[in-house]
Amino acid sequence: MLAALGHRAPVRIQGRVLNRSVQALLALSERIGSAPGTTSGSGSGSGSVGQFALDDVGRMRSQMRLMAALAMPRRRDVYAVDRDIPVPGPGDALPIRVYRRYGNPPGALAPGIVYLHGGGWATGDLDTHDGSCRLLAAVTGCVVVAVDYRLAPEHPYPAAVEDALGAYRWVHGHAGELGITAGRVGVAGDSAGGNLAAAVALLTRPGAEYPDALGPGVHGALGDRGVPVPPPVAQGLIYPALDAHLDTESVTRLGTGFFLTREGMELFRSAYVPDPATWDLPTVSPLLASDLSGLAPAVVVTAGFDPLRDEGNAYAEAMRAAGVDVVARCYDDQVHGFFGMGVLPDGMTVATEVCDAIGRAMRAGTPA
Repeated sequence: MLAALGHRAPVRIQGRVLNRSVQALLALSERIGSAPGTTSGSGSGSGSVGQFALDDVGRMRSQMRLMAALAMPRRRDVYAVDRDIPVPGPGDALPIRVYRRYGNPPGALAPGIVYLHGGGWATGDLDTHDGSCRLLAAVTGCVVVAVDYRLAPEHPYPAAVEDALGAYRWVHGHAGELGITAGRVGVAGDSAGGNLAAAVALLTRPGAEYPDALGPGVHGALGDRGVPVPPPVAQGLIYPALDAHLDTESVTRLGTGFFLTREGMELFRSAYVPDPATWDLPTVSPLLASDLSGLAPAVVVTAGFDPLRDEGNAYAEAMRAAGVDVVARCYDDQVHGFFGMGVLPDGMTVATEVCDAIGRAMRAGTPA
């Protein structure tokens, strides 16, 4: 395929060699064009950094749904059911999707994972990550609860944090009816969802403080201060976005040509956190949190050709330095989004390994 597209030489950067199947997919995407925020840049004209137009985001959401349907096979050994749950904040209900692996004995309980999808806080939904959540449930044996949180720019920060925390709290309160062992709930997410998972872990750790700057919605989701939300058993952070400043070396060196672009990240940031005064908040930039001690054990997954690589690796090291149990895995030949590229050769194997690492952390209470 690479020969047909005229791309024969391997891509080498900083000693890493890009996976050849991924390289072919990149070449194909460049040939046919892509959505704003990906390899071909903003593309659509009416949207620009600092002005996130609704017609742009509509196209981005549609294209992400199409790409997800093509890129990630759907496991058939998983039972999935949609529900609406009440959470504090605007709106009548929050959609979720609950996944359970077939074959679990009737009435048996399992750990639960609240899963928060990626998409720059502006795209993605229950369907775009259905294949990944099915795989996570099948591999781990956990009950996976995917959250369809509100998206920017219609609902900027802290709406997504509010919904993530509200759903996490609801799952704890309804563990039995979901088939989840009481108190055995973790959080996981990819990209922007990894950011939200990290925020939930920060907000629920023992002794956490919730400054007013986090927003009234976050306070509502936390509920009664006398009844704290239990911390997660573990957190699974898959190429998470952790620093809104976008000033790492990997952002500079890998910000074009590898699906996720710097231009796209700035566009997403302008939609989710348009006020730079919010960028240093720990629930926006967990890497900048002043204290990471007491956080749940973590699995941090990064990719060698991902602009978000350095902040993910730095967060893993910062948590370790704060005494947190961490397993960090960098897939050197992969790009941002590989967790949802199961159709590529070895793609499902790599995604399965990520799920297995998160499952081990959930079952053991510490990463293994």
